[in-house]
Amino acid sequence: MFVELTYKVTDRKTGHVLTRVEFPLGYVHGHNEILAPSVHMALAGRSAGEVIEVPIDGNRIFGPRDESLVFSDLIENVPEEYRKVGTSILMENDRGQTRSFLVTHLDDEKLTVDGNNPLCGREILFTLEILAVRDATEEETRVGGAIQAVAAVDPSLLRPV
Repeated sequence: MFVELTYKVTDRKTGHVLTRVEFPLGYVHGHNEILAPSVHMALAGRSAGEVIEVPIDGNRIFGPRDESLVFSDLIENVPEEYRKVGTSILMENDRGQTRSFLVTHLDDEKLTVDGNNPLCGREILFTLEILAVRDATEEETRVGGAIQAVAAVDPSLLRPV
């Protein structure tokens, strides 16, 4: 089945919204898993118009926080393009393994990065609004999701969000 939905992820302890998908996200259920497996299981058999909440233990999915993945460096050692909180930096160790780190703190002297998944160590709540459920087309099943229509757009209609 082709499913279209929006969702938000909330930290259950603080109530802060961690992320939100407001534009419809379309996928073929059972064909491509784009969200956590427990979220997909909760979506099974649901209908358009339903709003469901799925609690998730971030420790169970992403493991406990590893403080050895948090480190700071002098700002002068960090390239200019990485000097913004929220920037993702792909780093490689001496064995060729890569990991994504997120810039979490910046001041006049130091920059701090964290290689933990932002959801580890948190109790989170997925709130999903199911917008559409229908039979998937052959092409949607083949690519695992929505087929984007390509259309000519008048550039004068484009504006920054």
